[in-house]
This record gives sequence, C-alpha cells and structure tokens, in this order.
Amino acid sequence: MRNFFKFLGSKTFLIQLLLALIVSIVLVVATMQWLKNTTNHGTFVEVPDLAKMSVTEMRSVIDKAKLRYEVLDSANYNPSYPRFSIIDQTPAAGSKVKESRKIYITVNPSGYKKVTIPNIIQVTQRNATSMLKAVGLEVERVTYVDELGKDMVYNIKHKGKYISPGDKLPKTSKIELVCGNGNITSRSEIKADSE
Repeated sequence: MRNFFKFLGSKTFLIQLLLALIVSIVLVVATMQWLKNTTNHGTFVEVPDLAKMSVTEMRSVIDKAKLRYEVLDSANYNPSYPRFSIIDQTPAAGSKVKESRKIYITVNPSGYKKVTIPNIIQVTQRNATSMLKAVGLEVERVTYVDELGKDMVYNIKHKGKYISPGDKLPKTSKIELVCGNGNITSRSEIKADSE
C-alpha cells in the first residue's frame, strides 16, 4: 500500500497524468471543431415564402435555398389560392433553419371535395337547409309547387337539373329546394274536383 501512494507522488505518474489530460483536451477541442464544421454551427438559411407557387416553382426555389421538401396530403380546397399551388408550409417563411432542412408543404387540391346529398325528401325546408349546411352545401333558393305539405321538400335541383339523395356534388354547391305550398289540403279533394 505504501508503494502505491509512493507511485502516485512519483514523477512518472504525474507526467502520464499530464499527458492524459493534454490528449483529452486535444480530443475534445478536435471533436467540437469537427462538429462545428459538419453541422454548420451558427450558419442558417432563411426559409423562402412558397405561398401560391406551383409545385415546379417551389422545387426550384427550395433547391436554390439548399433545402429539402416533403409534400403532405392536400388540404381542403381554398379558392383564394390557385389550383395545385402551395397553401401552407412548415417551418413558416422567414424562419432561420439549417441547410438541408426539410420543409413540409401542403398543396391546394384541384377543387372542393365531393359530398353526398343527404335524404331531405319529405323533410321540412328548415330541417333540410340545416342538413345541407351540415355537409357543406348551400340553399340558393326555394321554389314552390302545389303539394299537400307546406314547406315540405319534394324535389332537389342543382343548376336546373333534378338530383337525388345520395348523389355527390362539390362542397359549397348551391341547391334549389322544391317545396310544397300547402294549396292542396288532401288527395280526396283532388278526386272530388275531378268528378
């Protein structure tokens, strides 16, 4: 045991300890310098604004900025953006990122997705309007025909053509409801008039 403590105080041990410390410091400094160079520490690229660009234009801009991209699923159609243009990006335009960072983009689809017309036949106009609004369709106008049920929906039209429940139309399409005006109070009244 006495020899061990003697060795710890010897000149040989102290020289080896000093050499190990110097080698450790050199390795740490070299590693830090290597990391700084390979990760471009402190150098950033500004994310370009890709809004309303076509996918082809976006690719060119992304390549020039030395970034990468990934297209996410298309979003809901936005009529204020051109079809197949960029409507969203992450990170946002103007953000500072590392070179080769991946930019996630969302493309505007070609139009509104189609929705199914609910069964609104023999439903009141008020309820039919709510049901249509719930799926993204709008009631443009209501016309009336001589039918028994007042404000009861008897037919549905789109652009002047009759359509049926279950048909599909682009979201935000405008619908015409053909409702009864209540002028015929009963079918027996019709028979009585015809006799």
